[in-house]
Amino acid sequence: MALRNAVMAALLEREASGYDLAKEFDASVANFWTTTPQQLYRELERMESEGLIAARVVEQERRPNKRLFSLTDAGLAAVRAYVAEPPRKPTAIRDELLVKVQCADFGDIEAVRAAVRDRMRHAADKLARYERLRERLLQGRSEDDYFAEAERIGPYLTLLRGMSFERENLRWGELTLRRLEQRASAGTASFAGPGNTP
Repeated sequence: MALRNAVMAALLEREASGYDLAKEFDASVANFWTTTPQQLYRELERMESEGLIAARVVEQERRPNKRLFSLTDAGLAAVRAYVAEPPRKPTAIRDELLVKVQCADFGDIEAVRAAVRDRMRHAADKLARYERLRERLLQGRSEDDYFAEAERIGPYLTLLRGMSFERENLRWGELTLRRLEQRASAGTASFAGPGNTP
């Protein structure tokens, strides 16, 4: 998926500045797409030059003027065309922490455990943010009521996927910490090198 598709998805909600979009990517779109502010601003420039989005300038007192972006008719047509395309296969996981866990039997198990704990803190923080976003979307309604009444349900469905992902990160982290602790307690870690079977 190209970054522009995620940008267009975010702009379906409302017009937004580059700063607003960066916050949106960090808060909600991050559960399925990540980017840096620099990449985002470059993509906004390209999309504007291609006519997919338009910008209007909002004058502000005591602050620099800001540009608010919105989808053009061409942008909405691009969204429709994109949705109609079959999605690519999900990308494979590329996670350095998993490489470290894979090597844990031949290294510093405590360092690996610390990295897993850090990942779990990160997952818990994201899950808490997603829970707050979920409450804002529901506005006191049940999920069934939300799905029956909401103008758009896509953002909620992607949010549920992000929450599920972070819950699984926490479950995996708990299991991994427990098993690494057992390995460290048994004194069977830190072997001399390849060829030694843990």
